[in-house]
Amino acid sequence: MEFETTVKEIIPRAHEVRSFRFSRPPSFTYKPGQFIFITLRKNGDELRKHFTISTSPSEKEVLEFTKKLTSSEYSAILTHLQPGDWARLDGPYGKFTFTGEFNKLALLTGGIGITPFRSICKYCTDLHLDTDIALVSGNHSEGDIVFRDDFNDMCSHNEHLRVYYTVDEPTSAWEGFTGRIDSELIREVIPDYSERIFYVCGPPPMITAMITILTDLKIPPDRIKRELFSGY
Repeated sequence: MEFETTVKEIIPRAHEVRSFRFSRPPSFTYKPGQFIFITLRKNGDELRKHFTISTSPSEKEVLEFTKKLTSSEYSAILTHLQPGDWARLDGPYGKFTFTGEFNKLALLTGGIGITPFRSICKYCTDLHLDTDIALVSGNHSEGDIVFRDDFNDMCSHNEHLRVYYTVDEPTSAWEGFTGRIDSELIREVIPDYSERIFYVCGPPPMITAMITILTDLKIPPDRIKRELFSGY
């Protein structure tokens, strides 16, 4: 489905990360984890990129994507985007989805790769699914953690959801895990990892590292789903 719309709201999420929110047409349906193409205008030219939908289908009124701003041309447009500005949305696309098919999930993510998991976890929470979910999020620093308040709220309403953060550069006040996601951390926070379906999302180097770790943990390839975020 393709439709033209305007920006409804822009929400700061973390260091250099913003969510761009639009009104959701009643006829627009999608699955948690899918993505859409967003077309914006600059000096009369149209630029089109795809982004994961960070809202859940259970959030009926809004549709949102979330982006870490970089030095790219597209990020420059987003930096100056204002409520009321034009956009064209096209979708949904993608098979990196979850709607309750499995009893136990392990979600591994780095940085902005957490966006599809926000959609999936919000969906499971709002629909009161009993899927057991353990999410492990790796970040550069505490200030880079995206959707932290949202996940805290979800965990308070969903006894089946657990979220763990680890950071590369902790402050003296940080009380969570430190360093990158590794097999030791997975064993510690997900002791039943061998019983779970793994979803992995993040930049290519992170994906490669996670696949190596999961292979070493004897997780079969057919129990690993992945989505690469190359960034732009």
